[in-house]
Amino acid sequence: MIHTAVVVTLVVVGTFFLTVGTIGLLRLPNVYNRMHATSKPTTLGTAAIFLAGFVHFGPGGEGLTALIGIVFLFLTVPTGSHMIARAAERIGIPFLGSVTWPDPNAVERPERSEESERVDRADRTERSDETEPTDD
Repeated sequence: MIHTAVVVTLVVVGTFFLTVGTIGLLRLPNVYNRMHATSKPTTLGTAAIFLAGFVHFGPGGEGLTALIGIVFLFLTVPTGSHMIARAAERIGIPFLGSVTWPDPNAVERPERSEESERVDRADRTERSDETEPTDD
C-alpha cells in the first residue's frame, strides 16, 4: 500500500513539474526564459518519474537503469542549457530589459608589484635553465 502511494506520488510530482516546464516553454517570451523554464522543472519532473521507476522496480535491473537515467539527466541538462544560452548570445539574441552579458574585458585584475614581477622573471629563468639540453 505505502509502496504504491510513493510511486503514485512521485509520478504526480513528476507530471506536475513537466507540465509547468511545458507551459513555460509555450508562454515565456524569449529563448533565455524558455531555456530556464524547460531545464529546471523538467529536470525535477523527469528525475521524479525515474525515481518512481526505481521505487517500483527495486535496486536491480530496471531500477538501476532508472538511477543511471537520473545521473545522465543531471549531467547533460545543465550542459545543454548552457550551450543553448551561449549559442543564442553569439547569434545576437538580446535579453529583455536591462539584463546584459558580463563584459569579459571589464574584469578587474589586481595590480602586480615590481617584486612579484621580479620573482616571476626569476622563476622563468630557473625553469628555462633546467630544461636546456646538455652535450653529454
